[in-house]
Amino acid sequence: MKKIVLLLLFVLTVSFDTQNTPAYEAGEWFKFRIHYGFVNAGYATLEVKDATINNKKVFHVIGKGYTTGMSRFFFRVDDLYESYIDKVTNEPYQFVRKINEGGYTKDQEGFFNQNTDKVLVKDYKHNKELTVAIPKNTQDIMSSFYYLRNHPNIDKLKPGEAIAIDMFFDDETTKFKLKFIGREDITTKFGVISTMVFKPLVQSGRVFKEQESVTVWISNDDNKLPVRIKADLAVGAIKADLDAFKGLKNPFKVKSK
Repeated sequence: MKKIVLLLLFVLTVSFDTQNTPAYEAGEWFKFRIHYGFVNAGYATLEVKDATINNKKVFHVIGKGYTTGMSRFFFRVDDLYESYIDKVTNEPYQFVRKINEGGYTKDQEGFFNQNTDKVLVKDYKHNKELTVAIPKNTQDIMSSFYYLRNHPNIDKLKPGEAIAIDMFFDDETTKFKLKFIGREDITTKFGVISTMVFKPLVQSGRVFKEQESVTVWISNDDNKLPVRIKADLAVGAIKADLDAFKGLKNPFKVKSK
């Protein structure tokens, strides 16, 4: 369960520098329902607010993931991810990561110095600090989503092509790739939605069947909003479906009810 909550927030961070129409604004909020078959396992939300940091106006984005019902009884997840993003450059200034996944906890805060290309990570749980050199234009796990949603080439990709970014996560920078599969109309609670289909490259192992076992459906409109995520696990599959939204920057296009 903790894998899909983290994966959801992770993939939501890696959907798509700047298209003609901005994909989001302050006030945007949406929620995902995470389910295993007919079992409701939990929810994840993403929200955008206005804030000021270092005398600069920024976007404050907040991501939460949590289990519910019987899933919470068997495996409790309470995850909080935050990022403060420059409204002009789309670069992150600061991130927060506070998680509790079945007793496994983290309490971290990171501070980006874009002039020196370094990030200072404060680990409050272990009372220590770490400074890490990073490539230029490195994003954190939350800022990646909002940076990439505006990517100018997202609508120009051909099946098989991929977008890659540098992402700072777990005290190191990793290259994350998202491969474009094609376009597909899918049926949702809101009606039939035209989507772009992607496969993020994830590490195979005892949880996921293979490297490309995760599929993401993104709305084929100016919002570039995740509509569905499916992860094939060693046993069965977990899905996350868009459950509610408000404050979108652009019209949410529904082909038919």
